[in-house]
Amino acid sequence: MIQAFVENPVLLLFVVIGIGYGLGSIRIRGSSLGVAAVLFVGLLFGGLSRELHVPEEIIFLGLAMFVYLIGLSSGPSFFATFQQRGARDVVFVILMLTLSAAAIAGIHFWLGFQAAATAGVFAGSTTNTPALAGLLDVIGGSKQGGDYIRRTSELAVVGYSLSYPMGVLGAMAAIAVMQRLLRVDYQQEERELGKDYPVKQQIESRTLRITHQAICDTPIRDLKARHEWPVVFGRMQRGEAMRLTNWDTAFRPGDLVAVVGDARELDRVGAELGEYVSTDLTADRTEYDIRKIFVSNPRVAGQKLAALNLQARFAAVVTRVIRGDMDLLASPDTVLELGDRVVFVARRRDIPRLAELFGDSYDALSRINLLSFSLGMGLGLLLGMITFQLPGGVSFQLGYAGGPLLVALTLGALRRTGPVVWTLPYGANLTLQQIALSLMLAGIGINSGHTFINTIAQGEGGYLFLAGTLISLFTALVTLWIGYKLLRIPFSFLIGMISNQPAVLDYATTRAGNKLPHIGYTLMLPVAIVIKILYVQLLFLLLR
Repeated sequence: MIQAFVENPVLLLFVVIGIGYGLGSIRIRGSSLGVAAVLFVGLLFGGLSRELHVPEEIIFLGLAMFVYLIGLSSGPSFFATFQQRGARDVVFVILMLTLSAAAIAGIHFWLGFQAAATAGVFAGSTTNTPALAGLLDVIGGSKQGGDYIRRTSELAVVGYSLSYPMGVLGAMAAIAVMQRLLRVDYQQEERELGKDYPVKQQIESRTLRITHQAICDTPIRDLKARHEWPVVFGRMQRGEAMRLTNWDTAFRPGDLVAVVGDARELDRVGAELGEYVSTDLTADRTEYDIRKIFVSNPRVAGQKLAALNLQARFAAVVTRVIRGDMDLLASPDTVLELGDRVVFVARRRDIPRLAELFGDSYDALSRINLLSFSLGMGLGLLLGMITFQLPGGVSFQLGYAGGPLLVALTLGALRRTGPVVWTLPYGANLTLQQIALSLMLAGIGINSGHTFINTIAQGEGGYLFLAGTLISLFTALVTLWIGYKLLRIPFSFLIGMISNQPAVLDYATTRAGNKLPHIGYTLMLPVAIVIKILYVQLLFLLLR
């Protein structure tokens, strides 16, 4: 069987991915390794024979695609969060990573590691596979012989693999310890941050009877601006007539109006306008109906709802936008993306034209715009080839990881340039991420498995494991304490910032009981990937 794998590396690749994905889906005490288990299965298979090998091009293809896709999906939220939270949090993340790099450099001299192993431990203790691939990229560009490159690359992967488990477990342990020591109240943080970060919305629709005379004859536009109501007013019944509201609609006593929003905000609006009644305005679909339509038209993707000027063209009101598993309340500033499902109430005869405007084609969403995808990937790879010179004669390249990531963040924030839509449908992006990451992890594991198994068998991995444990715990504990006590960053954000791996993020989200950790994760991820790629290369170049 081994000979069959030697002769057919593609077969070996998919066997490793299949077994690894199956094992990674097993949950133990609420957590799982996920796709990262593919790496460890690859190490076991690679340890069977030194002849088992996967072409390096497959690994770098997976790496470049993975970070590019992350950048596309993270770009909008990254820049929005940066503007909202300011540069302080970004600088804080960079300083904590600098402290971690300095600590591993100290351990390097203390325990006498080789430079490749030290850099690998740094990448593994922070569970950053793109940083490992960036390290392998630098090693592969060495002018020394092929045997040196092979041995050094294997040593880097061994350091990464031995420290990776504690990169996951150490962060989880730090969250549990600091949560108890700092007496964190997640529910209180959620209430305080709810206005700016409504991550746990319970969007529902109620029927409101207008009874307060003071607000009558005032247009909805002025009411919402005055009271800052984050709700959407839908259809309205006045007497026997049914109509849709718009920005110029003014209520009168006795009007029945459908209001959509978060349950807590609906309570506040109801107290200021009247009282909720059991009448269901949506039951009458004689003239108006409620529909969900897919956004599959590239001309609409990347535009704000306000730019579509729907109320001037149709009798329609968009109430919410469903993106993946998230239910988002619609607003004029909501930017549509391919794959969104737009929920609206509209006049029945306008629905076919609305479907044509948004696309409403599931088949179209299954297709990837290879023109924009290839152009973006090409620009990222070209940027990764540029050599940057630092003082002291140190030079580095962003490589297959940093170049595509920086380009993707920019293109993801732009969303479109003229007729070219850079973003991908939500589902297609996640699927491609999983495929790319699986190819990369399987290839890395297979190619380094023999050296990894030998190191374990000869008892040389204990110190590497110890170093990974110290770095992961030290970095996570210091980050949580300084961020919460000194900088007053919400703990819910902080545990997202230290979630370098999906299993850690899942654990943090479970602890918080909401999705506030995703805010910190989104802010941290692009910055951390770039900084770790840079630092892991500098560690190798300066310590060798």
